[in-house]
Amino acid sequence: MEITAQSLFQDQLADRKRRLQTAAATLPAAADVRRLLEEVDEALRRIELGTFGLCETCQDPIETDRLMADPLTRFCLDHLSPREQRALQQDLDLATRIQRELLPKSDLAVGGWQIAFHYQAAGPVSGDYCDLLPGPHGDTYFLVGDVAGKGVAAAMLMSHLSAMLRTLISIGLPLPELMQRASRVFCESTLPTHYVTLVCGRASATGDIEVCNAGHPPPLVLGGGEVTAVSATSLPIGLFCTEEFTCTSVRLHPGDTMLLYTDGLIEAQNGAGADYGMERLRAFALAPLPDSPRAIVDACVRDLGGFLGSRSPTDDVTVMALRRL
Repeated sequence: MEITAQSLFQDQLADRKRRLQTAAATLPAAADVRRLLEEVDEALRRIELGTFGLCETCQDPIETDRLMADPLTRFCLDHLSPREQRALQQDLDLATRIQRELLPKSDLAVGGWQIAFHYQAAGPVSGDYCDLLPGPHGDTYFLVGDVAGKGVAAAMLMSHLSAMLRTLISIGLPLPELMQRASRVFCESTLPTHYVTLVCGRASATGDIEVCNAGHPPPLVLGGGEVTAVSATSLPIGLFCTEEFTCTSVRLHPGDTMLLYTDGLIEAQNGAGADYGMERLRAFALAPLPDSPRAIVDACVRDLGGFLGSRSPTDDVTVMALRRL
């Protein structure tokens, strides 16, 4: 395990130990607390011995997302006990249901816009972020993002980000300040290895859209037989606690569409090892497309399926279409 990551886990475990020691001194029934203290001490000893993060049965590295979620993990997935396997499956089932409930309603018609999306997890849970929220002044906020990493840890961070942004949007902050505060809170409450690429947009009934692209693949504006990319204007959220963000303004005319997606679309590989790529996505966007956002999203997903053939995406895939009525 890299020294930087090891020191992060060591600091996290040391902080957990201090909290547990305080609890053990104050709680009347502290048997469970003492047991957890012993587990933390064992984990700190594994760091000193250089065996932290290795399965105690096979000595192979433990899955990173599981170790991030619980530094006390001692076994890889292949060597969990039956009880641990059942508990893990129950946790995954619960996480899947929670994530499904966090998704917005698709096929919306609100504020002069029609919006549809496709959200496909590569595993039981996804690290992609997709949301549609009403603003306090009648605007519509749309968000598509991708948390660094995969699996349960990424899904937990996605839920954390969702709660933050929903709260900040309800306050009615200007978009750059909203992104700045979200980035600071995310940076201060997660490990330094965690960050999020994110497109956050605010659409008004006039057709004007204010977009902040924080290191995410560029949304495409489809209209008038042309395709225009909205390139990144800022770094991903959470890289630094003092980031500043800038926005781009675009106007969509009636019938124009903005297409958003995650890198799971453009980086999907077929059997020959070729990426779906931006060129194919642009070609798709330039071809005659259906009128409705739902039909556009479905056509994009079919095009991806035709490119992959019998293969399935190995990363989460999110596609959103926002069309001005």
